[in-house]
Amino acid sequence: MQSSSQKFRTIEWNDGVVILLDQTKLPAKENYLQISDVDGLVRAIKRLSVRGAPAIGVAGAYGVALAARQFPPAKKPKEFAAAIEQIRTARPTAVNLEKRVTETMAAINRSSDSPADAALRAAHAIREEELQSSTEMGERGAYAVLDLCGGGPITAMTICNTGGLATVERGTALAVIQTLHELGHLAEAIPLETRPLLQGGRLTTWELQRMGANYRLIVDSAGPFLLSRGAADVVLIGADRIAANGDTANKIGSYSLALGAREAGVPFIVVAPESTVDFETATGAEIKIEDRGPLEVTSIQGHEIATAGSTAINPAFDVTPARLITAIVTEARVVRLDRGETLDPVDSLRREEIE
Repeated sequence: MQSSSQKFRTIEWNDGVVILLDQTKLPAKENYLQISDVDGLVRAIKRLSVRGAPAIGVAGAYGVALAARQFPPAKKPKEFAAAIEQIRTARPTAVNLEKRVTETMAAINRSSDSPADAALRAAHAIREEELQSSTEMGERGAYAVLDLCGGGPITAMTICNTGGLATVERGTALAVIQTLHELGHLAEAIPLETRPLLQGGRLTTWELQRMGANYRLIVDSAGPFLLSRGAADVVLIGADRIAANGDTANKIGSYSLALGAREAGVPFIVVAPESTVDFETATGAEIKIEDRGPLEVTSIQGHEIATAGSTAINPAFDVTPARLITAIVTEARVVRLDRGETLDPVDSLRREEIE
């Protein structure tokens, strides 16, 4: 496959404007949105123009900066508070959005600078943190995969989109695939199309093609069966929220892949930044799952595919129990849940001392 330029930026700030690559238009068109107010940003988050837990966290941080400009807290405190709550709750499942808004607000409260300047500085720092995290997750995850699989070449199955479109650059699970490709250890990627919005078919294939990696797209329901036939060496997914016990919320269909991977004896690895780990949520049972309504299921990009009047159940995410997860990879560590390791930071420090 021919590789085109890999460099694209999912989220940028330019002179009071948040610039977003509109993911609803891909792969047909690379269209950039220029957003200068809170309502516009919240609409972009809700309609998935920007999506992926790390990416919407960065967008939320920049949203605080927009809010501080649009509604200066000293002059319009009620409007500012309402805008912050509007951003914080735009999507409920991914913890990064709420967490990054809270971090940016804390930066405002600590600073002697104007709220707008303090928020912008914090948002830039969060964006840079996500950039660095993606590189580190890719490298740490790639070597973890090679270790678990006994070397390469590796065929990796993945769901949804976990590349630079879901973060800022490179990504989470797709960053691992990209690093394997760059190391010469990737045989093939097998992305699931990811119904109902086809993020795997529309977005992951777009990123894989740009990096020049070999790939073949499959329908979601083929994943577990193909795992049973030895079609992949590893399953790599991202996460929108990881509970304290390791239960992981990710795009709907992840749980099915985990069951298929367990039956086939294939490692199932979650790749996500530390910012996605939520120690305030004890187990996956406490994670609120967003239902996005029937239209995404009964139609595809505006074209009706179901009988008129049909309704649907449309959970955007599912929860994979920790017992089905081989390892969780972050920018800081590899936690082998299959060996009884936990996400407890104290447990991680003990392991580092032993190593």
